[in-house]
Amino acid sequence: MKYVVMLGDGMADRPVAELGYRTPLEAACKPNMDRLAQAGETGLTRTIPDGMPAGSDTANLAVMGYNPREYYTGRSPLEAVSMGVQLAPDDVAFRCNLVTVSDAENYADATMVDYSADEITTAEAAELIAYLNENLPLGEDMKLFAGVSYRHCLRLSHAETGSDCTPPHDILSQRIGDHLPKGKYAERLLTLMERSRELLSKHPVNLARAARGLHPANSCWFWGAGTAPQLRPFEELYGLHGGVISAVDLIKGIGIAAGMEVPDVEGATGTLETNFAGKAAAAIHLLKNGCDLVYIHVEAPDECGHRHEIDRKVKAVERIDSDILGPVIHALESAGEAYSILLMPDHPTPLDVRTHTREPIPFVIYRSDRELTPHTARYTENYAGRTGLTVEEGWRLMGRFTQK
Repeated sequence: MKYVVMLGDGMADRPVAELGYRTPLEAACKPNMDRLAQAGETGLTRTIPDGMPAGSDTANLAVMGYNPREYYTGRSPLEAVSMGVQLAPDDVAFRCNLVTVSDAENYADATMVDYSADEITTAEAAELIAYLNENLPLGEDMKLFAGVSYRHCLRLSHAETGSDCTPPHDILSQRIGDHLPKGKYAERLLTLMERSRELLSKHPVNLARAARGLHPANSCWFWGAGTAPQLRPFEELYGLHGGVISAVDLIKGIGIAAGMEVPDVEGATGTLETNFAGKAAAAIHLLKNGCDLVYIHVEAPDECGHRHEIDRKVKAVERIDSDILGPVIHALESAGEAYSILLMPDHPTPLDVRTHTREPIPFVIYRSDRELTPHTARYTENYAGRTGLTVEEGWRLMGRFTQK
């Protein structure tokens, strides 16, 4: 038996007026997803435990079969693992976004224009992070590490947790003064953020971006602090050798920490322009070369939700269906071995609020060797809710899926 998790990040949503009061899942043409729902076990689950942040970190830990209450130590440390950043037991890692804030005279009066600086390229971002490492007053206990696009890492050595920082995608178009760092290290972090705007505003990379009509990456923004993760190996928990296909350091870091194979896919960006076909090919390669389970993560629906890109979110769902799920199913069927697919998002990213929410999300477990129930006519939030099947603790779904 081969196992595939098809994870569309933030794919679930609410009815959208511009789509005729349908969700993107309802509006999308996605025959492969609907086929799974018509013969699989369909229902709802919750991946965000009460009292924990509604983030892709806690949610993907849960989908991968790890109880977030037991294993979650913060978002940035998981990303640091993927970046190759070494974290000592007394180190704290922070996510560092390169963001666009407005030109208000006082930093606190600026608004959050863009949490991704128009999805700045990795090469441009690397140049800016190197410049900040040389020019910010970091001290000997701090260092910045470049990641992918706008996602980077700050390591603070010999430190403690206790910082209270806000994800920038939660405060788009809002005054940032109401959401600046609080708690531990707040003054140091704020000083770095203020100074970064002074340094980055006139940097040649940003001047060139502005000339092309793009948002400048004119400030650092710190959040997602935590300590080094300690995950039990996935194979020890579920008896399956696994692999992870993703463009983003968070998901790759979870995979690495869980002892799974995590190849790089050329052209995988985390946006709608990602290499969908390359992800499908990488997943098929892993399944043919020793992996029992492959976790395929696609960030694009989440990014479109944050950016209120209605048509592009629908397109993201359709591309997952046609360019990844379809080829993977074809390869599994051609191999002649029984297989099972778990189809789901990690959390909703509704277009109307442009951030993550806690509503239950639709899932399908499909098995090629037997029909499961309850099934539905289509894979949508509404149809999944009608079945009456609910798995309250999302982290238990992996055991149900793998029959462990």
